[in-house]
Amino acid sequence: MSSASRIGMRLTAVAALAVFAFACADGPAEVPEVDGPAFAKASGGETASYLVMAQGNKLPKKLAAAVTAAGGGITAEFPELGIAVASSGDPNFAESASGIAGVRSVIPDVSLQWLDPKTAEEAVAVEGFGNPPTSGDDDIFFDLQWGHDAVDAPEAWDEGARGAGARVAILDSGIDDDHPDIAPNLNAALSKSFVPCLFGNCDGDVEDWRVRPGTFFNHGTHVAGTVAAADNGFGMIGIAPEAELVVVKVLSEYTGTGSFSWIIAGIYYAAMVDADVINMSLGGYLVKSGFYDSDDVWVGANEVAELRVAIGRAASYAYQQGTTIIASAGNSAIDGDHDKNLIHVPSDAPHVISIAATAPEGWAVDPTTDLDVPASYTNYGQSVISFAAPGGDRDFLRQPGGGSGCVVSVFFAPCYAFDYVLSAGSGGWWWAYGTSMAAPHATGVAALIIGERGGDMHPAQVEAALRKSADDLGKPGNDDFYGAGRVNAYNAVK
Repeated sequence: MSSASRIGMRLTAVAALAVFAFACADGPAEVPEVDGPAFAKASGGETASYLVMAQGNKLPKKLAAAVTAAGGGITAEFPELGIAVASSGDPNFAESASGIAGVRSVIPDVSLQWLDPKTAEEAVAVEGFGNPPTSGDDDIFFDLQWGHDAVDAPEAWDEGARGAGARVAILDSGIDDDHPDIAPNLNAALSKSFVPCLFGNCDGDVEDWRVRPGTFFNHGTHVAGTVAAADNGFGMIGIAPEAELVVVKVLSEYTGTGSFSWIIAGIYYAAMVDADVINMSLGGYLVKSGFYDSDDVWVGANEVAELRVAIGRAASYAYQQGTTIIASAGNSAIDGDHDKNLIHVPSDAPHVISIAATAPEGWAVDPTTDLDVPASYTNYGQSVISFAAPGGDRDFLRQPGGGSGCVVSVFFAPCYAFDYVLSAGSGGWWWAYGTSMAAPHATGVAALIIGERGGDMHPAQVEAALRKSADDLGKPGNDDFYGAGRVNAYNAVK
């Protein structure tokens, strides 16, 4: 099929969506199964979910019996974290269970909007290595991936760094497992979902980690493609095109929402299956003084503090197991150095590398333009940003060409769309923007580093290598928008 016959176009009320169709490839062969955390049905009414926090990192003995006596039932346990999940229909359960010996707190299993819904609405579907837009590569969409030029990925590939030997867990909203750019590097046997079955596309009691069929934007597929889309002469290329992908579904593919227990379960599971890197292109806000969650449940200041402890325990466990966590910094243009009432999780948790977003201004008009302008939406602050990476931007009013049409290589789209990040999506290839798109660029660089060092590095070593190799932009040293610098693949592996 010619490239021209693969291309279709549709318009919606919210954005122009250029959809690139394809014939799906078969998935990879299965590898031996590894069990995740045990989830069991709770007895009695299941009207609310709670996190039961032990005083230390070990659960009290006979906790299940004590929880049952308090009017609830254990649905999941994370013994090394000192956290259990319980369900109860008793409105007094939290107070009763808080009196169990060895229990520190019992708090609501808070649900948050972890993905920015605007991302999907405004997405646009679409030997030796050169840089975009004139690389001459046979992966036809590679010439639209300006982010690879920004982080010097082709130069890293010329050094032989491809990410082989690194295992990357994508904690997100599932994935299109038949996508031809995703399937070659996907470990389907280890992939798993922790999202209860509520809206369909189910595999038993949980949503299938494979997204429902169809041509639509899927956040998890887009993120995974940026990390490790295969260099297969088709579509686009990931930063680490030979890294292994493990999908861990922790958010609803329909709403982008999820509870803390799903996120904690995903981190715990990824560490259990020896993921070298976890990518978390997701984030929610906790208000220190209290707030209503996405289910309109009031979360008080004390409960907010305990939620921070819970996510911190999960991140610290992964760190201790040798798993590096990279997360998006958030898309609300918040100054983390001065707005002290807001906590962005998981990026503000201990041992999590937080990534801000950069973008060009008018790349379609001038490919030599600065690729490292801080994105208009990115959160910032020296106390909250570790590094920066390409995330794209939507602010077309400040860009040369504005909203008019541009042609890059053989592709036509609104000029501003080319400043987005192009990657895989369910049913094709899509442009999108956000710190969600920045984090997987950094994760791909981390995978290159780990692969070059034999596939086994402590997270502290990975962060040190990223820091040593990053391009120091902005003011010298740590910067509000760039942190320790914009990640650089070539410097990291040469």
